[in-house]
Amino acid sequence: MPAEEAVKARPSLRERRRAAAVQEIVDAAERHIVENGPAALSLRAVARDLGMTVQALYHYFPSWADLLTALIVKAYDDMADAVQAAVDTAAEDSGVPRVLVAAEEYRRWAVTHPERFQLIYGTPLRQYEAPANGPTTRAMVRMSRIFQRVMFEGFSAAQLAAADHPPLSPSLRAYLAQLPPNGLGELPPPAVALLLNAWGQLHGLVVLEVSGHTSFLGGHQAELFRMGMRNMVEDVHRRIPAAGAVPAAGAAATSVRGNGAS
Repeated sequence: MPAEEAVKARPSLRERRRAAAVQEIVDAAERHIVENGPAALSLRAVARDLGMTVQALYHYFPSWADLLTALIVKAYDDMADAVQAAVDTAAEDSGVPRVLVAAEEYRRWAVTHPERFQLIYGTPLRQYEAPANGPTTRAMVRMSRIFQRVMFEGFSAAQLAAADHPPLSPSLRAYLAQLPPNGLGELPPPAVALLLNAWGQLHGLVVLEVSGHTSFLGGHQAELFRMGMRNMVEDVHRRIPAAGAVPAAGAAATSVRGNGAS
């Protein structure tokens, strides 16, 4: 790259200062959430901690909802980064399916960052409405795609379409079939149903633990979670027919693995 282009590509001093200020505000707001919970987030309190006026903070985040959106996206991204890193570094010869590695890291992140987990999956804040198809949706889709890949890697689209699942109603099948292709719409309807059921089991166990409802298990919570996830994955994979049991035609025979990380 020529020197002139490199200079132009580099953010200006003003842009770098703005990025640094935004990061400082987000970090301060994150500390407030960790200390007081998502519902207690206040622009005035964040501004006071940073030694700035609320009016000055508005230059970076015009509203409380804008700051909350940034925090939700960051929480999703941090969790997805952790899960993806765990999957990427999992030993190939460990004998542990990568979907179990992903589930373990999802749980670990949640119990390590309970307030931030509650921010994205806890009780909805009454005055907040996420932007339609905005950054929070894209962040959520990224997490979904990670689990979609590791749950069904190695299976073809034809196998997933022939999965053994209770019959779906025509209206539900039609709805699942029209989902956008950048998310669950990449999967045949039976696979979408299997994935959502599995997600409900995984997420439900984590929510119970983060909320303190499984504390009676003491130090055995991780073991019970691991057992539940193994049973869940075995059940899902048992419902998908072997490659030789379904016709392989063109793209339908393409392995799900290798679609690329989001």
